[in-house]
Amino acid sequence: MAEVIKSNKPLTVNPLKVSQPMGAILAFLGIDQAIPMLHGSQGCSAFAKVFFVRHFREPIPLQTTAMDQTTTVLGADDNVTQGLETIIEKRRPRMIGVATTGLSETQGSDIQGLVKRYCQQHPDETTALVPVVTPDYSGGLETGYALAVEGMIRHLVPEDTSRVGEQAQQINVLAPSMLTGADLDYLRDLLESFGLRPVILPDLSDSLDGHLMDQDFVPVTTGGTPVEAFESLGRACRTLVIGHSLHRAADLLKARTGVPDLRFDSLMGLAATDQLVQALHELTGKPVPARLERQRSQLQDAQLDSHFMLGFARFAIAADPELLFSLSALVAEMGGEVVAAVSPHKAHILSRVPCEQVVLGDLEDLENQARAGRAQVLISNSHADETARRLGLPLIRAGWPIYDRLGAQHQLWIGYQGGRDTLITLANQLLAVSHRHEIPARVSIYSKPEPTCEVPHAALETG
Repeated sequence: MAEVIKSNKPLTVNPLKVSQPMGAILAFLGIDQAIPMLHGSQGCSAFAKVFFVRHFREPIPLQTTAMDQTTTVLGADDNVTQGLETIIEKRRPRMIGVATTGLSETQGSDIQGLVKRYCQQHPDETTALVPVVTPDYSGGLETGYALAVEGMIRHLVPEDTSRVGEQAQQINVLAPSMLTGADLDYLRDLLESFGLRPVILPDLSDSLDGHLMDQDFVPVTTGGTPVEAFESLGRACRTLVIGHSLHRAADLLKARTGVPDLRFDSLMGLAATDQLVQALHELTGKPVPARLERQRSQLQDAQLDSHFMLGFARFAIAADPELLFSLSALVAEMGGEVVAAVSPHKAHILSRVPCEQVVLGDLEDLENQARAGRAQVLISNSHADETARRLGLPLIRAGWPIYDRLGAQHQLWIGYQGGRDTLITLANQLLAVSHRHEIPARVSIYSKPEPTCEVPHAALETG
């Protein structure tokens, strides 16, 4: 059990935290034909959009209520109404996710009441509206994402517990913010191999997987979970819940639909994947596919090959709570030691991170902890690049955002294949570091010098 302590600094020096509104935007982007709208200033949405574009390298649909100095003081209720009317009239989305910011929350805006009043004034409107309270000064990416998922369930899933199991092959999947598009694709294939039909909420693997389109410009999300799918969640046989952050959303879904659920804190590594595969085998009664057995043996072989490098190796990890727990558990499974663990905000799962203590802080705290613990490898997002340079350590990029490398959404972390690839990546980084410190080869002073192709100085002068 890790001791969770808060950094006693009066300010953040090198930020690790990603704000709640950005987490809510990420969740809304996993819904087909949706548009997120931030209730705040234009700068709030512009700053968020820059990070999304740099991470996914795709056009990102995002709108704002454009609060200014006057509306911040006198009230910005009309901005919400006008924003909804304009978006619906010009873009005709299937859903609008309305998330608040620190500005609108400090101003005292009642976003739930405003959206409810708009729906009462427009009873024939077919566009689904989902308001979410996500101030910047509380939580982080993970909590904002979870609040958006909970809000979608509350506003889009009908209360009916009488239809459980009507779709015997359907399984609902509440997917957390730590899963990449490749992770979701792998999970979908895994569930389908047991004869199940997954409905993933939200499905970023379909909307932000980097596919090309025939149209030059589309003002809404293309791909993702259809809004109509929310009405069918109550007919599933089970709900698969991944990540502790989505437990409140899972409780709400279970209360509304009566569908029982299976909950997993992580899907990284051999033990966690074994638990999922065993649960699916017991649920469906079908044998484990031979393809999965082969993938499992490949992961075991990778464990054998890499344990010489990873055993007793020292890692420093900074990430959102669930990703921090998952990565730390994977490292500990291989006998590695987490000497520095930093999270941007508090969560119950942090106490279960396999290390001595978890610091609630920033990347400066990570740097100090890593230096004190003589870490060999850093694992964090792209913001930790300068930290790794100062420490002279390799950086494994994980989490959000990753803006200085391509293919973040196509990187697989979970399951047998993801575990194999991650272990190989970690081992290769440690091998590269160890080779730097090898004794250089001795060259005898009597050895014949290598021929050179130097041009005589006189020839250079004469041309």
